Amino acid sequence: MDTKASALGPSETSVIPIQSKPKDRDFLNHLEAYLAKRDGVDKLLKISGYATKIILASSVLPESLPVAQRLKSFESSVGLSRKAFRLGKFVQDINTLRNSHFDSKQEIFLSIVAYGGEGFYYFVEQFIWLAKSGLIDGKHLRNLQKISAWAVFIGHLGSITLKVRDLKQITEDEKCLNASIEIAISRGIDHQVEEARMKKLREKLLMKKLSIVQELADGLMALADIRDGKGHLSGPLLLASAGLSSAIISTQKNWVSC
Repeated sequence: MDTKASALGPSETSVIPIQSKPKDRDFLNHLEAYLAKRDGVDKLLKISGYATKIILASSVLPESLPVAQRLKSFESSVGLSRKAFRLGKFVQDINTLRNSHFDSKQEIFLSIVAYGGEGFYYFVEQFIWLAKSGLIDGKHLRNLQKISAWAVFIGHLGSITLKVRDLKQITEDEKCLNASIEIAISRGIDHQVEEARMKKLREKLLMKKLSIVQELADGLMALADIRDGKGHLSGPLLLASAGLSSAIISTQKNWVSC
């Protein structure tokens, strides 16, 4: 699950503050800030890993070619490197739960499922990395991978449910604000403030929809891991495409937020 705490959990406030337009940053300074975050590096690795998987799964290169073997080795190395970037990341989910304010028992339950599932996934992933790197006995690797897949799948279910709730609330806010704008227009009242809020609200709505798409893509990959790549919707090319889509969306979110 490649989500940040702000994108996985309780509803965000429906009040859309009006902020002054931020000063455009130099691209290289922005890039430096992005790469300084482990999520930024992790998502770039994720893009390169799944792009490589797509090349291999599409049979563009014959397996007999040396470059195909190199790509397989590269993809495997990227996967192992990404696990190293997740060391201690489960603490993020613990702190998010500790610092969150909930409006209902249902929200508490869904947040525990979402953050708890993701946090437990990151916790188990540390041992998977140690097993794959050879530091601990790999005889339990398969069981650890199965536990990890179930944890992140459950986390995605909780996260999707929360985000669908958020999406409904944002849609209601959009309808109310649109009605206010129409009334202001009919009365000849200045509505620049409402228009600015509407712009912010629509940006938030778009990001929430993209975030749900990302969760669905990651959930599909987790389901495939649970089923050991068997059954419907488990084709290598489909899963690689889902992974790349998830990586691009999360990269965009991280780039905007940093």
